[in-house]
Amino acid sequence: MSFNLNKNQIKRFSRQIILKNIGPLGQKKIIQSKVLIVGMGGLGCPVAEFLTRAGVGSLGLVDYDTIDLTNLHRQSLYYSEDINKPKVKVAKIKLQKINSKTKITSYQVKLDKKNFKKIITNYDYIIDGSDNFRTKFLINDFSFKFKKVLVSGAISKFDGHVFTFDFKDKKTPCLRCFFQEEKISDDILNCEYDGVLGTVAGIIGTLMANEILKKILKIGKNLNNQILIMDMLDLDFRKVKLIKQIKCKCK
Repeated sequence: MSFNLNKNQIKRFSRQIILKNIGPLGQKKIIQSKVLIVGMGGLGCPVAEFLTRAGVGSLGLVDYDTIDLTNLHRQSLYYSEDINKPKVKVAKIKLQKINSKTKITSYQVKLDKKNFKKIITNYDYIIDGSDNFRTKFLINDFSFKFKKVLVSGAISKFDGHVFTFDFKDKKTPCLRCFFQEEKISDDILNCEYDGVLGTVAGIIGTLMANEILKKILKIGKNLNNQILIMDMLDLDFRKVKLIKQIKCKCK
């Protein structure tokens, strides 16, 4: 690392730096990291907040939607006065108040193959907080193509799940290996249909941020080749191993 932490950084991140698995070197890794968050909803909000608080140096926020009254019970960066405003613009303002040193770039676009290619190359770690399979498969395919680390999550009712894919390893399965049929109904991802408890979004989003930080720091166990499935109603937690499918399009 070519820079030293200044006094303000040492004090701000002191409770992280004191951890033996992080220390000053680990904090420098966090500050130099570049993370892209796709979807600034129930998952993207806690991910963005905790990564900003942790000191991530560069955050990209992707979402074309505006804030709705129905979002407020689970999307923690938004307030009543933010209704009808673009999510990425409001989130950027709030996050910069938390940590002005984090460089935040907002992309108020609907992702497609053309614009995503221009965006993804600027980041090393990708967070998928989207709520539809078209976007999830697009994120999956581009993360695979450009060999990124991808953490993907989803929530519905009282349930949530988290995947981690490190596409630097050619043997890593992908999202298509789990959801093998592309024509899956988005109803299972959309809170509008089945509802969701607000705390579930916060828990899953925080776990996703935690997984990215561990990847940045190269510490602890991770969810490579696994899916963590959580039932918050009955407190049932389990991990399922993913196997790379022979016919998967990501080869």
